[in-house]
Amino acid sequence: MKSKTLSVIALCLLGSTFAFGQRGEGQRGGGGGRGDQPPPPLFTLAPDIPGVVKGGTKVELIKEGFMGAQGATQGPDGSLLFTERMANKITKIDKDGHISTYMEDTSATNSFSFDSKGRAIGVQWMPPGVAVLAPTKSQLADKFEGHGFGRANDLTIDKKGGVYFTDDLGFPEMMIKPAVYYVKPAGGIIKIADDIGRPNGLILSPDERTLYVLDTNGDALKAFDVQGDGTARNERTFATMSEGVRKTDTGGTNSGADGGAIDGAGRLYVTSNAGVQVFSPKGEHLGTIPTPRQSQNLAFAGPDKKTLYVLGGNAVYKVQMLAEGFKGRPK
Repeated sequence: MKSKTLSVIALCLLGSTFAFGQRGEGQRGGGGGRGDQPPPPLFTLAPDIPGVVKGGTKVELIKEGFMGAQGATQGPDGSLLFTERMANKITKIDKDGHISTYMEDTSATNSFSFDSKGRAIGVQWMPPGVAVLAPTKSQLADKFEGHGFGRANDLTIDKKGGVYFTDDLGFPEMMIKPAVYYVKPAGGIIKIADDIGRPNGLILSPDERTLYVLDTNGDALKAFDVQGDGTARNERTFATMSEGVRKTDTGGTNSGADGGAIDGAGRLYVTSNAGVQVFSPKGEHLGTIPTPRQSQNLAFAGPDKKTLYVLGGNAVYKVQMLAEGFKGRPK
């Protein structure tokens, strides 16, 4: 009976997740394939962003038809790895564009990466939390102060093996808000912040002294100063997104800020309603790379880590960059 109940719950969660994703894509103008919308262009062209990308470079489609491409990271051999949560697996695209299944039975992992020991660690939806996916499965965090998580969304892993992750779904009836957490390397979990409307993507700076947190439902990119024990303080607005920000029915704003990546020079790349927005380490907006579909996640990968892969709904694109991703971590 317990197994049957869990299966029913899982199916309900998948159904509501699919509906949520469809509504979100429609609201952001992602071109969900509806008859009243034209198909997206086959490619777009990047503007000239000095040191980042050469003007006129194509944002090229690799393949579409994936089941919710998310959670991009570089694999041990330089390939792109990303989750297909709805298919309950992780997919691999190698440097030659060959596509294969990297891992199955991922408990609806939404985002993952590797720690310094080579362990694959993911944030999962069934059940919500943080877990080691390989080489041996184990749970790292499934609750905080007695309550479970709503929807573990994204993560970034520091060189000590600590995991920062976002939970973008709160429980108002229980006075539990969306929040950012840190799973300590030796075990235990602490809350970093719970005052961000919808914390989504997050990424550490190359020196790991700054944690960036992206708010989908706002126009501010947040930054925190990372302390020696993994805690993060001095929350502040690192940059304000001005392109593609939309007003919501409730009077708020939606930037679509979703996934984040960092390059070797410390520049921050953010997927958004307008495409991939690029910011300097000082928070200056350097330019935006338009994408054929609504961009949701991204990662630098490839042998030299100079290919930027951009995920949008059911499609994966690539852009040849001048900048190279930070090589000190997979993500």
